[in-house]
Amino acid sequence: MILESVFGLSLVLNVSFDPQIPAPAGPSAGMQLSLPQREAALLPAVRRATDCIIRKAAADRRYRPDMSPTEINDVIVDSIVACGRAVRAMMDAHDRMYGAGSGAAFLLGPYLDVLPAAVVKQVDIGAPAR
Repeated sequence: MILESVFGLSLVLNVSFDPQIPAPAGPSAGMQLSLPQREAALLPAVRRATDCIIRKAAADRRYRPDMSPTEINDVIVDSIVACGRAVRAMMDAHDRMYGAGSGAAFLLGPYLDVLPAAVVKQVDIGAPAR
């Protein structure tokens, strides 16, 4: 089920890309930084996107602590769509740090791999007793 959700999300993200914005001609300033510097520069954008997704998931009336992985994935996908600006900013920052196209690969790979656990952990920590 997550494959279908990720596929749907990739369609939404592809539509949100602006093809009229040209790719940078040469190496970006971010590419000149060391790996720890790149990670430090990217972290605020990742936090903003993650915080937005967690807030949206926590506010979703479908969210419950005992959700199945499929159900939580549906909530997360809807939250990602609702946080489009923050997610797009994270992807753009990743592209600046690691090269064009790396932001989408990051989102659909390592980021989505850990996002469900982060959402469940953070929502359950901040959720009032039910």
